[in-house]
Order: sequence, then structure tokens, then C-alpha cells
Amino acid sequence: MQALSKRFDYLFRSTRGLTLVAIAVVSIITAIFGTLSGPMVEWGIKDITVRVLGMKLVEAEREGRIIMLYHTIAMTIVAIEVYFMTEMLPMKRHEQVIINGTITVGYLTAVIFGLLFAYWGHNFTFHGLFLVGQSLVFFAGILLSVALWPWKKEYRLPADSPYAHTKSGINLERMAFFVMAVATLVSATFGAVTGSYWGNGHETFLAEDLIRNPYKTYLQKAIIGHLHIMLTLIAVAITLIVGRWMKFKGILHRIAMPLMISGTIIITTGALSVVWVEWAHTIIYVGSVFVMLAALMYVIYTWDMLIKEGTAGIQKPSFFQKIGALLRDPLKFGPGWQMVFMNFTVSGVGIFMAVKLTEIFRVWPHREERITLTGHWHILSGLIATIILMYFADLSGLKGKTRKWFGWLLILLSDLAFGAVTIFSMKRLFVEEINQQGVVNTTMLLTDLGLGLVLVVLAIFMIWRLYDLFQAKGHWAKEFARERKQNAETELEEQKRKLEELNAILKEVSE
Repeated sequence: MQALSKRFDYLFRSTRGLTLVAIAVVSIITAIFGTLSGPMVEWGIKDITVRVLGMKLVEAEREGRIIMLYHTIAMTIVAIEVYFMTEMLPMKRHEQVIINGTITVGYLTAVIFGLLFAYWGHNFTFHGLFLVGQSLVFFAGILLSVALWPWKKEYRLPADSPYAHTKSGINLERMAFFVMAVATLVSATFGAVTGSYWGNGHETFLAEDLIRNPYKTYLQKAIIGHLHIMLTLIAVAITLIVGRWMKFKGILHRIAMPLMISGTIIITTGALSVVWVEWAHTIIYVGSVFVMLAALMYVIYTWDMLIKEGTAGIQKPSFFQKIGALLRDPLKFGPGWQMVFMNFTVSGVGIFMAVKLTEIFRVWPHREERITLTGHWHILSGLIATIILMYFADLSGLKGKTRKWFGWLLILLSDLAFGAVTIFSMKRLFVEEINQQGVVNTTMLLTDLGLGLVLVVLAIFMIWRLYDLFQAKGHWAKEFARERKQNAETELEEQKRKLEELNAILKEVSE
């Protein structure tokens, strides 16, 4: 009983355990609900899943189910990023505990009751609880923003700090986290206000279905803006997180942080102004350039650091020795590479579509443009997921050949799938419809193969973590002991600071 209690404490009272639970939740959702689409439908797997689990799927309600599913996954990913932030960013112990506890109850409530409402009959009590869960996640975001407030004296940096800061010592990296958190709250409010009009002037739709519609209501435009910015802010968050992980600092950090702060503000303003301003996408492009330049600074810094660390014992390393050093650790090389790869599969495609929209893409059949847009968002979310897994695998203590196998399989298989999807979505540029079947067959096979094997790799990793959880002296026990020690030291430091402040006040009163 004591062993079970200890493991429960690890899973729900430590940031590493909470992250593991959230990743397991996303994995289970992906494994189950992934059988309801794609080749699984043709193979009859969908019918088996629906029958075994007793799902109630009405075709006319498909858009609503997809929206509910995406929201549950998105909130879980946001929770994972929040756990990363509360662990790596300095904040008071009680703030960390309250934020983690609130968002955990929130996302689990939203996931459980949201999926029950969408896929197992429409019990509106479940829908009400789904909204309660979302509200708790939002409240956790408010608490996080308060904890991240960058103007607190205790979080200011000294003048000689290698990290970006103002003359008064304000930590610009912390400010970037703060701006991202506030922007996320504003963007979530935008979506919530629109959602409050469901059934009263607003109906369920998928954004990609309206691309050829010349007239869109304000509420439809609001949802499109909400869709654009939320995924972007999740990407901004993971960029800042891995930057902190890799100890991003120096001149490139001082350039990147102002770019990230201003870019986040501009891109958020542009995405939300889609409702009222015709040229809102121009604002989005400007903000995107700033954010992408900040990410480029991170890539240059981390790759240079990996090369220097890997060739430290060589006086004059050759080109191939530098490449070998760069590729030595796939988990640390991977986040930067995925950001670079994103420019070929997401950013580059998006910019090209915007430039050639009326000249090329609006000449294509609606289905082709819809495929490109859908692939655009799915690839970006998939790349974010791989970066999260790389960071968590490092936290999980993967070493040696296991670390390399996991890292390289994750990179190569995911990029194989995303590259194939990109070619599939843009196929009309280089093949006529009558001759497309070979391209379609090949790209779809590579996509299914890549994504399927990524899920297998993830499953093996999660099975190992589950096996480790049953070991008395497993990696989980070391994580838990280390975190408890760190938390105790933090609490002692806070108590010491409070005593010093109290003594100072008493001294002033006595004088």
C-alpha cells in the first residue's frame, strides 16, 4: 500500500510525474481516436473500435466531434508545457503547486467529459463539466502569468548576466514567457466568447471548409483567428522551453528575446484582428518573421555549442568532425533541426501559398487547397509534439545507444511522414490529376509508415516508463527524490528570505 501511495505521489505531485501522465493521456487519445480516420477506415479498424467501445457516431456531427477532440489534445499539450515552465523557471513553491494542481484537474476534467460528450452520446452534464475543465485550465494560465511577472525584484538579473536583460535587470527571457502566457489567455478568451454564441448565431464548422466562401461572419472569422494563434503560441512556448533547456545565452540570446517578445505581440494582434481588418495577414507575416528570426538565433547558438562541445579535445577539427559532433546527440540536435525542417514543410509552404494564392491555389479544385491547409496545421502540431518528446526523453534519463536510437527514429520517421504529406499536398504543382495516382500512393504509404512507426517508438518508450514505475529503485524514484530535495531547498530558501525581511522590518521598528 505504501509503495502504491509513493507512486501516486510521484505521478500527481511531481512535475516529472504529471508530465508523464499527460503524455500518456495524449498517447492513449492518439492510439484510440486515430483508428477512426485514414486507412483505418478502409481496413475496417474504425468499425471495430466503434463497436467495442460503444461509440455513437452521427455523420452530421463529425465537425463537432473533431473540434472537441482537438481541444482536449491541445489542453493536454498546454498542460505539459506548463509543467515544463513551472519546473525550469524560478517561482515560489506554493505558486508551482497551485498552478500544477489547477491545470491538472482542469485538463483531465475537460478531456474525460469532453470526449464522453462528443463520442458517447450528448449528456449535457458532461458538456458542462468540459467547460468547467476549460475554465480551470484558463485560471491556471492566470496564476502562471502572475507567477511569471518579470518586474519582481527577486527575478532581476545582474548587469553582467549573459542572459538578455534591460538596464534595470529585467529578465527578457522571463518577459517572453510572460507575454506568451498573457497572449494565450487573450486568444483563449477570443475563442471562448465565440463559443458562447453556439446555437445563437454561430454553428459548428471546420476552418478549412470556408476558404472559398467570400462572406464570413464575424464569429467565423474569430474562430479562424483563434485557430491561427493558439497553435502558434504553443510553438512559441516550446521554443522558449528548449532554449532554457539548452542554456541559450550570449549575444544571440540578447537579439532573440526582444524579437520573440515583439513577434509574439504582433502575431497575436494580427491573428485576432482578422475579424475586423482585411490586411490582418500582413500583420501576421511581420510577427512571424520576428518569431522565426528568434528561433534561428536559437538554432545557430545550440548547433555551435554542440559542435564546440563535441570537438573540445581536437585542436583543429575538420568539417566532418564538426558534423559528427553536431549529430552526436539527436535529442539535443533534434529541436533545432525540426525548426529548420519546419521552414520547408510549414513556413515555406504557407508563405508560397499566400504569395501565389490567386494565381495558383485558387485555380486548383477546392479539395486540393483544403488538403494543403489541413496538412499545414497537422505538420506544425506534429513537429511540436516531437520536440516535446525529445525534451521529455532527455528528462527521463535516456542514455547511450537507447538515447540515439530513440532520437534518430523520432527525427527520421516523423520527417519522412511530414515530407511525404508536404509533397502530397503540393502535388498539383508538378503532376496532372490524371497522372497523380502514383504520387498519391507513394506519399500516403510513406506517411502511414512514418507516423505508424513513430507511434510504435512512442509506445515502446511509454511501456519502458510503465515498467520502470513498477521498479522499487527505478528512474522514477531518482526523479522523485531529486525533485523532493530541490523543493525542500526552495522552501528553506523562501523561509530564510522571509525571516531576513521580518528581521529588517523589526530592526526598523525598534530604531
